[in-house]
Amino acid sequence: MSLPAKGRLLGVDFGTVRVGLAVSDPDRILASPFDTYTRQNADADAAYFQRIVKAEQTVGLVIGLPISLNDTEGPKAKEARAFAEWLAEVTSLPVAFVDERFTSSIAEDALIAGGVKRDKRKGKRDRIAAVLILQGYLDSPG
Repeated sequence: MSLPAKGRLLGVDFGTVRVGLAVSDPDRILASPFDTYTRQNADADAAYFQRIVKAEQTVGLVIGLPISLNDTEGPKAKEARAFAEWLAEVTSLPVAFVDERFTSSIAEDALIAGGVKRDKRKGKRDRIAAVLILQGYLDSPG
């Protein structure tokens, strides 16, 4: 299932504990940080994501896929794909994947450069990584 040509997208930086989220504008020019969600259980997580996609009028999901440096998919990529399948099912939205190599380290470096203290970086890093994932999708040709 491919993403619709128009409408807001939700960028997702998957994690087993925290999920970083970003949203695009309806014209898909800019990705903005949205939230860092701490996972609870399947029912609570489903309710949270259903509420978000409805409130933000999201038409598709862009999920970061952790590809290894040798261009293979390891255990984390399999977890991300399983999460994406579950998220697509609970939200009834199509999914696109983006190679997320280095997004967390780039986000961390940006926060350090911005003077954000260590204890404040964790949740922000996930949101910024989600922005990088989503903006990468928005900037990709066709």
